[in-house]
Amino acid sequence: MNQEIIRLIDIVRNFQVGTEIVHALQSITLTINKNEFVALMGPSGSGKSTLMNILGCLDTPTSGMYFLNDNDVSKLGDNELAEIRNKEIGFIFQTFNLLPRSSALENVILPLIYAGYNKTDRIDRAEEVLENVQLSDRTKHKPNELSGGERQRVAVARALVNHPSIILADEPTGNLDSRTSLEIMGLLEEIHKAGNTIIVVTHEADIALHAHRIIKMIDGKIESDEINEGIKTIKDYQFEPQSK
Repeated sequence: MNQEIIRLIDIVRNFQVGTEIVHALQSITLTINKNEFVALMGPSGSGKSTLMNILGCLDTPTSGMYFLNDNDVSKLGDNELAEIRNKEIGFIFQTFNLLPRSSALENVILPLIYAGYNKTDRIDRAEEVLENVQLSDRTKHKPNELSGGERQRVAVARALVNHPSIILADEPTGNLDSRTSLEIMGLLEEIHKAGNTIIVVTHEADIALHAHRIIKMIDGKIESDEINEGIKTIKDYQFEPQSK
């Protein structure tokens, strides 16, 4: 039996722009189950970023209900939403959002400080997830000493460090070359196999094909919500050996 992790009921989000009201989301009803791998697609202005912000508890709807793990988070205040974000949601951003003067280890540790872990447990857990993303030899490096792919791996490790309910990846390959993009998607595939729920927001069809379910948006509405019959995995691609 599928276990529901996200349920949206008639979610509306309006924005006031001057004298005009922009209807960014129009009556979105949606369910996502635990351990699903979902791609959220749509052109600029489709509402996918607004929906992502609501799913990530970065914004609240104008009306409607949002249940995360059976808790209605749509009416919570800023402090309560911040707590939910830290405990329940791991974020991966296009621009990595790493602290430039902090090492990879320090960047990954940050959410654990907010969560109240003691120093020893923080270091142990951060080192564990950095090893899981093949960066155990880069823990002391700062972001400017890492490649784009390595920086995104640090961001993935940071997203995983608090054992979140869902991983929310916003254009996670947008700043990466094609080979590195596929490596990051391969990493997300492994995270999904380990039992995590993953939602990838993307405008790239090739990236969406890694997901098991594709939700397409247009004009603030869900245009289609379909199982992906043509799932691509990292094994479907042939790489030329890189020169040393």
